[in-house]
Amino acid sequence: MNESKPAIETLTSLGEKIVQALHEKRYPILEIPDRTTSNIVYNEDTNHYVLGPSRSIRDSSNVKHVKRFAQLTWVASFAKELLKTSRTSSLRDLYYSSEAFGVGFSEQSESDRIVTDLECITGLPRESFGIYPEEHSSIYGEVVMCYTVPGYEGREIDLTVSPDGLPVGPALMTADPIESKAEIVLAVESGGMFSRLIETKAWKRFKAVLIQLGGQPPRSTRRLMRNLNAILGLPVYLFTDGDPWGMHIAKVVISGSANSAHIKDLTIPDAKWIGVTPEDIVQYSLPSEPMIDADLKRLDELAHDVRYSSSEWQDHIQQFKKLRVKAEQQAFSRFGMDYVVDTYLSKKIS
Repeated sequence: MNESKPAIETLTSLGEKIVQALHEKRYPILEIPDRTTSNIVYNEDTNHYVLGPSRSIRDSSNVKHVKRFAQLTWVASFAKELLKTSRTSSLRDLYYSSEAFGVGFSEQSESDRIVTDLECITGLPRESFGIYPEEHSSIYGEVVMCYTVPGYEGREIDLTVSPDGLPVGPALMTADPIESKAEIVLAVESGGMFSRLIETKAWKRFKAVLIQLGGQPPRSTRRLMRNLNAILGLPVYLFTDGDPWGMHIAKVVISGSANSAHIKDLTIPDAKWIGVTPEDIVQYSLPSEPMIDADLKRLDELAHDVRYSSSEWQDHIQQFKKLRVKAEQQAFSRFGMDYVVDTYLSKKIS
């Protein structure tokens, strides 16, 4: 497919560079952007993390580098084969596929790191190579998407086709939104809340595209959300649990993460976190649980995180520290099954 051509050309160029060095009887050397914390910089203008200028060298003449050099070239070869055959692979599949070639990954986290190395070298996200994490996000709403994947080019799908929502995978991530009756994107942390909003027709009431984040959403989900925001102009609202972890899920969508600092066009700077805030816990007298040490430690970390430097975010953090309790999205059910739609979200979104 046409979209894969730049990625194939980039991988071919990488292979040619290695082969050329061998023809010239030189040890191939690869330069990789440094992903250490000292080289990750927060760009205030774009409101997300980016990589700095530091580079590391992967030298095949160095015995300490040989294994990872070989692993990287195999992953590049695997990625090119995926593109040439119009296939995709999960990160888990890639790990197991390597066993047939004796690549020697000790565990999946090692192969995941090599995939990230390839992203950094090429400047392309793994999704451009047909490599994805396991799916755990869903979408539902009055939007028509047009597929671009081989065999389905030009086919259109209405995102209300299934009452369970549709999984956000490679096909939907790369599809083009062409028509929409929706006016906003409403992303929620849990599957239970996602189902409730479909059942109560909240998507129709709020004219919303509903997205289940499934915890920290994969990049494919974040990219789809960004496309809906950028292409259709739909503002994004983020509704998560009332704890430091839920708050950070929203912040990663807004400002990105250090782990994805090498990937461009993944953030939604104007997305809004609408709760559950610490103020909501008090105002609505929500059922709550005491924060444990890990929660309080996480709040301290967020308080010193540059992404949370604004007074609004610092106020949320300090209020959580003062309350020392947390509440889930589902806590609103104490007031009735439809209360979260009829009262809470209606007020927040309006």
